[in-house]
Amino acid sequence: MIEAKNSISTFLTFAGNAEAAMDFYVSLFEEAEVFSKTYIGEEDRGETGKLLTGVFALRGQSFMVMDMEAEFLTPLTWATSILVQCQDEAEFDRLFAAFSEGGSVMMGPVEMGPFKKVTWVTDKFGLTWQLVW
Repeated sequence: MIEAKNSISTFLTFAGNAEAAMDFYVSLFEEAEVFSKTYIGEEDRGETGKLLTGVFALRGQSFMVMDMEAEFLTPLTWATSILVQCQDEAEFDRLFAAFSEGGSVMMGPVEMGPFKKVTWVTDKFGLTWQLVW
């Protein structure tokens, strides 16, 4: 969980689908954990009932997501991506299938250097993942 002021975490903003993105990512990794979900209230800026912030971890790496009004949102870009070193080919294939469904494949899967499979894929929420095995 995100704790003291000295922690470092990846922070992702979405335009109304942060909770769906977080739940999707958590569903894909065995060692995933949701720590908190805070929703936008009537007194807050934004759409009441949408996720204000969510905190979760994938393989011990912490993430925070937030919904933001579309007019203030900077789009996600492939210039920043999440790198996953897959444990085996089955995990690579499963994650590739999940991320590419409704998303777009930028490269691969291809064999590259010491890796049997490498891909860059942007998921249906606009987040880019690099998978290597």
